Amino acid sequence: MNRLRVITIAVLLMFLCIGLCMAEDKMIQIKGSDTLINVVQKLAEIYMAQKPGANISVTGGGSGTGVAALVNNKCDIANSSRSIKSSEVEQANNKGIDPKRVVVAIDGLSIIVNAANPIDKLTVDQIGKIYRGEVKNWNELGGADSPVSLYGRQSNSGTYDFMKEVVMKGEYSSSLKSMNGNAQIVEAIKQDASGIGYVGVGYVKDATGIKVLNVAVTPGMGYFSPLNEMDVKNGHYPITRPLNQYMNGVPKGMARDFIIFELSKEGQDIVEKEGFFAVPAEYQRYNNDTLGIKGEVGESPVAKYSAQGRDGN
Repeated sequence: MNRLRVITIAVLLMFLCIGLCMAEDKMIQIKGSDTLINVVQKLAEIYMAQKPGANISVTGGGSGTGVAALVNNKCDIANSSRSIKSSEVEQANNKGIDPKRVVVAIDGLSIIVNAANPIDKLTVDQIGKIYRGEVKNWNELGGADSPVSLYGRQSNSGTYDFMKEVVMKGEYSSSLKSMNGNAQIVEAIKQDASGIGYVGVGYVKDATGIKVLNVAVTPGMGYFSPLNEMDVKNGHYPITRPLNQYMNGVPKGMARDFIIFELSKEGQDIVEKEGFFAVPAEYQRYNNDTLGIKGEVGESPVAKYSAQGRDGN
């Protein structure tokens, strides 16, 4: 009897282990960008509601954290608000990882100040000077006699790198206050009449107590808003960027299905509801090439997901 009990327990434990392993296999791990975390969490939530048994974990930590996790085979998808670096690709390749990219949204990186600040527009050059510490008082730009208070992201952030490389073209001022995420920057600016910060456009559309600045390459080229979809998509707003996801090789199984859902009309509608902009046709073609999807943009499985995906066809 005791032997039979031991055998029964052993069999039960074996099935339990198999069940846990199967559950673990179905878990999609997504890590990285704080800019993308809210929208990807929403996409995952809706996808899982439509796909019983699907299990997706979405965590932040910054683009650098996500890419490092992909390089070390610790996640299935890395969210990144910047392009992967050549050094990261080399590290990945040395470990047998082949990073592939899709673009899941478009961002108009937004420069924000307190609502009471009289400044309502800046050039890219002025923004660079502010963040390099060359402009120290708002009165140098026609504003109040008040020291500029700088807010930005931590160094593992893709937005931190994007600002440094594309806008500043130099080093950050030592007075920069490094914040954990976009939401923290928005809250800090609300409380600081002299503050300036940068955040993804999805964090400002419904925000109060802040002002989103219009930005120009040069004054003669005109000032444009990151809240205007056409100005962002046609490149008139100068601080526009793609928001990316990286995978190891061409995705398969549930990871592929989830990415196709993100890029579908239904998924892109969610992207826009979360305050970002849908992927334009040129990036749709790029994504189709990455995923190995044939045909025109409007005829691909990506475009048709909403009509078919809910039924699993």
